[in-house]
Amino acid sequence: MSAHRPFGLPAAVSAAVLLLAVAGCSSTGAAASVEVPSPPVEEAAFCQALAKELPDTVAGLERSDPEPGSELTAGWGDGAIVLRCGVPRPEKMSDPKSQGVSANGVRWMLEFAEGGGPRFTTVYRKTYVEVSLDERFAHDAGPLVDLASPVARTIPCGLDPECG
Repeated sequence: MSAHRPFGLPAAVSAAVLLLAVAGCSSTGAAASVEVPSPPVEEAAFCQALAKELPDTVAGLERSDPEPGSELTAGWGDGAIVLRCGVPRPEKMSDPKSQGVSANGVRWMLEFAEGGGPRFTTVYRKTYVEVSLDERFAHDAGPLVDLASPVARTIPCGLDPECG
């Protein structure tokens, strides 16, 4: 384990950190429409591998992919959980005060999107995977726990030993 702690991530952060007191906004209840990322070819290949490993249910919600359909995006619960693979590196990742969590060995940077619930982006991986949650998940680490194993199996570590 490294003592290096970029953007304020403690060496071992529990998924319980997700139990934050966060006020959310109401959801639309409609199927999600998202922007499909445009990663480089090598990163897109990792995302295609991830697409094959994603579960049918996350946090008890059935798979319902957003529009337009793409191997780079996935969703569950009609927009409650939206995954985008191959997104650009978030600017906030350079902020030494940004917050992070770890779920089942995968580290994520936490952001709060305006007008919605929390957004998490993987760190230390060869491509960035973003998971946006609606307000009902402001206090629930379940979605990240369900998605961590497929991410760990398909998106290689970009900074050993940080992914270990």
